[in-house]
Amino acid sequence: MNQENLTCKTCGSTTFAKGEVNAVDARVMPIGKSFSFGSPVIYTFCKKCGEVASIRIEKPEKF
Repeated sequence: MNQENLTCKTCGSTTFAKGEVNAVDARVMPIGKSFSFGSPVIYTFCKKCGEVASIRIEKPEKF
């Protein structure tokens, strides 16, 4: 997702940031693969109001 072209649908701001949940095992895990490490989830959100514009899996090749 190109942050340069984003406009927040809630407040109209064009300032966004990316982040990930910082907690133990805050990853998306493949179903039925008990030995996989999974992948972090990356959020793109409005810096003014916090509206989430995008949620994506950082390493989809893990699936």
